[in-house]
Amino acid sequence: MKGLRLPSILFFFLLAFCSGMFHANALPGPLMIPWPEPDDDDLTIRVSVAGPGDELYVWWGHIALIIEDRRTQESRLYDYGLFSFETEHFYTNFAKGRLLFSCAASPAVRNIAQFILTNRDVTFYTLDLPPETKELVRAFAENNVRPENRNYLYHHFKDNCATRIRDIIDLATNGQFSEAFLDAPGRFTLRQHVLRHTWFAPIPEWFMSNSMGQDIDVPTTVWQEMFLPSEIGARIEDFRYRDMYGRERNLVKSVDVINRAVDRPPVLEAPRRQWPRQLLLSLCIAGLFALLLARRRKPAAAIALGLSQSLLGIFFGIVGFLDFFMSFFTQHDYTWHNMNLLFINPLLLAAIPLGILYAFSRNTARRHLCEFLLKALWSLVLLGGILSMLLQLLPQFWQQNQISLALVLPFAAMLSFVPDIAGKVRQRYFPRSSKRPNNEKVQKYGSQGYSRIGH
Repeated sequence: MKGLRLPSILFFFLLAFCSGMFHANALPGPLMIPWPEPDDDDLTIRVSVAGPGDELYVWWGHIALIIEDRRTQESRLYDYGLFSFETEHFYTNFAKGRLLFSCAASPAVRNIAQFILTNRDVTFYTLDLPPETKELVRAFAENNVRPENRNYLYHHFKDNCATRIRDIIDLATNGQFSEAFLDAPGRFTLRQHVLRHTWFAPIPEWFMSNSMGQDIDVPTTVWQEMFLPSEIGARIEDFRYRDMYGRERNLVKSVDVINRAVDRPPVLEAPRRQWPRQLLLSLCIAGLFALLLARRRKPAAAIALGLSQSLLGIFFGIVGFLDFFMSFFTQHDYTWHNMNLLFINPLLLAAIPLGILYAFSRNTARRHLCEFLLKALWSLVLLGGILSMLLQLLPQFWQQNQISLALVLPFAAMLSFVPDIAGKVRQRYFPRSSKRPNNEKVQKYGSQGYSRIGH
């Protein structure tokens, strides 16, 4: 494959957790890499874990395998996070969720320098393996990068650069790694792991969480959590196994921090509760709409009210269309069964023309019709959100979509029929006290204190 390149964003959040990676002993110029000493035998095998980077697709870090050969003085990095735009039907497959990734081996110098210069954590885990196992791992990795074997269908959580390294570690331990972690309960759901890495960027975080369906909100195993490079590093550091001779040994003989990022947002130990931020924003939007609705008889307020609803239709309508497409017409299975489609869906595109007509129509009847249809549309959004919450009372529905509900429902309620209904209820059951006329006369009857209003 010509021109292997680093992975980029897969839709909003169909992100490659992987990007090109590292390795080097020394670099020309002032940048020197503190490379650890090799093993005493011919081969040294390390797992390289890089922390998050600046670009969206590297917020989850990267992982690769490094094999150093003392005899040839060659150090090769095996990277399972590569793809090429030149792949046949790349963009069609990209949209359908059939992204073809590749693995390749390359020298380390330029890659490791790139990660250091872009301010990313770099940690090496040197594995303690018998010489025969090292040869087995190298043969397996070399077979992976052969032209007929190097391509695979990428999956965000099930088959990526990290899971490929995880499986190599399982091979090196003769299945003991999977035996220990395949059924061990994980710490968080897949969604929570995603949110641990995105907390500092609320807009991309909302897009990602809104696009993911309920299938990623189930309990995980430790094995599944190792779709993240950092989780692999944490699990192998203290892992013990029996080698091919029956001797118990540590899987990792040394951990070497090659570089520490400076002033980069940390990965959270546990996900934060993010919905209050979206709720506050939506309440502010609802307050602005309340002011516009109170002044909607004025031309400027009517124009602002109509155009703002068109803008909401553009934003949420497009989001709903994309989510609908991913949920029903792609193989991005983590976007399936998305309850957010009950209230964020392509129907919201109708707000675009309706808002424009409401803002600029001089025909009173047409404007009233547009106003009614807009209220009906936002009422459907509100009812869809309420339905999604009620459905979660049933065992078949469990999607954690609080941040989408918090962002949409408050302003949808303000734009729906709710204010009209509330006004009618208030007038019927809580009428305002009428002012007494100025010429009213009060006549009192004796000591009983009764009075009568006369005119």
